[in-house]
Amino acid sequence: MTKGDIIDIVAEGTGLTKLETAAVVDGFLATVGYALQSGDSVTIRGFGSFRTVHRNERISRNPKTGKIMHVPDRIAPVFKPSNDLKKIVNESPKTELLDGR
Repeated sequence: MTKGDIIDIVAEGTGLTKLETAAVVDGFLATVGYALQSGDSVTIRGFGSFRTVHRNERISRNPKTGKIMHVPDRIAPVFKPSNDLKKIVNESPKTELLDGR
């Protein structure tokens, strides 16, 4: 599913135009990105949480060429699904997931 698919489904389910829905989706994504960039976490009850973690520098090997590479330390975004989301994904048939929009 792409961002465009999400916009289409939400627009259909809410009665908003695709343009209005796209603005909401873009605003949501920008807000999450800004929060993570600022060092904050974002928790959406029943869905999950976004946060950042520090990844230490390491030595790696390019699997295609075998060349040894240095990977610098960095901050990486991570998502942790809620128990509710895990339960929905593991127990519900795909049709129920789509009907639950």
